[in-house]
Amino acid sequence: MSVMNKTIYDQLINKETAICVVGLGYVGLPLALEFARNTRVIGFDINEERIGMMRNHIDPSRELEKSDFKDRDVSFTSKIEEIKDARFYIVAVPTPINNMNLPDLGPVLAASRTVGKALKKGDYVVYESTVYPGCTEDDCVPILEELSGLKMGTDFKVGYSPERINPGDKVHTLRTITKVVSGCDAEALEQVSNVYKIVVDAGVFPATSIKVAEACKITENTQRDANIALVNELSLILNKMGISTLDVLEAAGSKWNFLKFSPGLVGGHCIGVDPYYLVYKAKKIGYYSKVISSARYINDSMGFYVGKETVKKILELGHNALESKVLVMGATFKENVSDIRNSKVVDIIRELESFSVQVDIIDPYADSKELKDEYGFGLIKEPAPGEYDAIVVAVPHDQFKSLDETYFKSLLKGGMGVIMDIKGIYRNKFKELVYWSL
Repeated sequence: MSVMNKTIYDQLINKETAICVVGLGYVGLPLALEFARNTRVIGFDINEERIGMMRNHIDPSRELEKSDFKDRDVSFTSKIEEIKDARFYIVAVPTPINNMNLPDLGPVLAASRTVGKALKKGDYVVYESTVYPGCTEDDCVPILEELSGLKMGTDFKVGYSPERINPGDKVHTLRTITKVVSGCDAEALEQVSNVYKIVVDAGVFPATSIKVAEACKITENTQRDANIALVNELSLILNKMGISTLDVLEAAGSKWNFLKFSPGLVGGHCIGVDPYYLVYKAKKIGYYSKVISSARYINDSMGFYVGKETVKKILELGHNALESKVLVMGATFKENVSDIRNSKVVDIIRELESFSVQVDIIDPYADSKELKDEYGFGLIKEPAPGEYDAIVVAVPHDQFKSLDETYFKSLLKGGMGVIMDIKGIYRNKFKELVYWSL
């Protein structure tokens, strides 16, 4: 049987051809390395500096160890001509929003142009980037067809399989999370399913269409966003009443069917972004979202709310806000990761600075240069003892959880001040300091 008569799965598993993963960030690099256990993989990224790091077995995202690169059949490149040997392309680039909260399809369309220049008859292209329903077929496929001169369905196949990577999570991983898969026809669905089964022990869920698979991912994150918005709004109300939100949620959680969500900042590249793609698409077809848009408004406002509450607490202690200094602990978008994309801690800092408060920031995971480049501020190496009027514990990194009241008193002016504990990791542990949590 000739290579062209074999299924794409057979060609890959026999290493007669290669998988090309386009975009080697939090999603793409782990995916490439997992496939490279059993298949030949070409990892493509436009950032030559990142490519150099990966060639030296360094994960630029600082999620993977050097050992994760060991015994993997993978090569890394930023050159389009070097990906033309592949026959199965996986696009795993970011899909951010712009400063108007509108979808920025720039990366995924650029990736489509890259793949389109390498595409051949019989090839497969699977998108993992989170998009609104219809984006793969309506926005990406035309680019593939134009640049390759080929026709989807007849000459090449397309699929969509939404990524479900959870940065920092060592339990729910690529291999242990069921993978939703889809294809442009029955043959594509079967082959895409078989290929992903190589790396997903939990198995695959075949969606009935590409649009269903696209809507599936955006629905997952929109649902979570709405649930967090509800408890965030409850926190706004209960705090005005002088009632502990966490006490209320603990009591309510004693009922078997109560959904256990907690208040907090909602940033990052998924939950804080994806619902805007659905809102955008809904508006395009004449529907103006109400619940989803309201949830986004509430969650996007929480950082500013925390900043204002911090200033209020400082004023209640009789301190002059114009002369006050605040330590913010944590700058990444979530705990125990180095990812600073769309970090809502920035909103806290901006709000404090709008009141002329001096702000110091520490974070054991974040890179100071990245923060400076992205947001205009960097990190200090160590907090200054006895200099702060308030401390905002913005991100519950593991390194912060063991700190006690004595430690915080050593950092506050005169050993007294305010602790703003956003996620409540010190709840019921402080007896002398002014304590606040969402």
